[in-house]
Amino acid sequence: VAQAPVDYAQPIEGQVEGKVDLPNNQLTIGADGAVNAQIAAKSVVIIGKVTGNVGGTERVEIQATGIVDGDVSAPRLVSIAVGLALLGGAAAQAHPLAPSLLELRELREAGSVRVLARFREPRIAARGARVEPVLPEHCRPLGEPRRLGEAAALTTWHRLDCGARGLVGERLAARNLAATGTDLVVRVRLADGRGLQSLLSVERPHWRVPAAERTLDVLARYAGLGVRHLWSGADHLLFLAGLVLWVRGGRRLVAAVSAFTLGHSVTLGLAVLGVLTLPSALVEVAIAASLVALAVELLGRGPATRARRPVLLCGGFGLLHGLGFAGALAEAGLPDEAIPVALAAFNLGIEAGQLALVLPLAGGLALLQRGGLGSAAWLRSLPAHGVGALGVYLVLDRLATLG
Repeated sequence: VAQAPVDYAQPIEGQVEGKVDLPNNQLTIGADGAVNAQIAAKSVVIIGKVTGNVGGTERVEIQATGIVDGDVSAPRLVSIAVGLALLGGAAAQAHPLAPSLLELRELREAGSVRVLARFREPRIAARGARVEPVLPEHCRPLGEPRRLGEAAALTTWHRLDCGARGLVGERLAARNLAATGTDLVVRVRLADGRGLQSLLSVERPHWRVPAAERTLDVLARYAGLGVRHLWSGADHLLFLAGLVLWVRGGRRLVAAVSAFTLGHSVTLGLAVLGVLTLPSALVEVAIAASLVALAVELLGRGPATRARRPVLLCGGFGLLHGLGFAGALAEAGLPDEAIPVALAAFNLGIEAGQLALVLPLAGGLALLQRGGLGSAAWLRSLPAHGVGALGVYLVLDRLATLG
């Protein structure tokens, strides 16, 4: 075991301890590398194992065999293991950061309730901030926690003694939700076999475990999740805005939006229930491509415009976007006892978010038309070029992560 030298021209193989500081160089941890150190470099490629925090001023790449037990921060992080690159910074993200997950399972042992706790937090998070679950004070840890660092997430297991009280009626909370910009999904399996679930957010950072979950609680929580997901996804919002500009006329717009809604409702349900499964990375590329196709239609050069059948294209794009919505719902999960209710509520939240965007835009466009500006060429061409440029960027960026 040796201290890390000032520079490495070759991959690190073997054991290294200390501090690695290479602000102007790339550092590679080879397949046989076992580094127990704080790493700071221009770019870092991890093939072996690192115990400690890793920071890259440009990028960090974690390959399929790479394991990191610590925090990872970089403007660009590439996870070869999952075939997907995630861009840091809110401006670069078309979807919100993935939520953290806390799973609690009760086990009755000799008159006491033991709880197996599993906390999974994504590697991608706001710099310097991590979600911290807050468990009931009477739950005492048994032994040391176990941690597993993977390419996409860090998982920690705890074993707790919660006495005779257990978790029913107790308060669970989370810190740093605002700082991280994420939510915390909480899943509880009680000793009697019932499963409960909640979503902790900035607006609702705590939850008291009920003896039984009420239907209204499920409705409110998943409807809110649907609204937040739609409004935090730039690609979905741009598509809807372009749709309003493309399809003129009240009845035609209603038909087009209805077709989009029907399409994404079908694939959302099929994907969540496991009937339809497609690689999420390919789905994201296709969603980005739908922006390019819509831009072409806005310019009057697309097949749907020439055929005067925008409803068919909107329905097809709805099928595609529904798979993107399903990704968010899969992250949050569904309560075992209320899958239909949660699915319907999430879909209603998506619809509410759509209407909150489509209605004001359609109204504003109607006012412009009354003032004689609605038919101005720039009203189509300017948004079309903007939507198309962003769509091309997202397509290329997401394709690059597949290679």
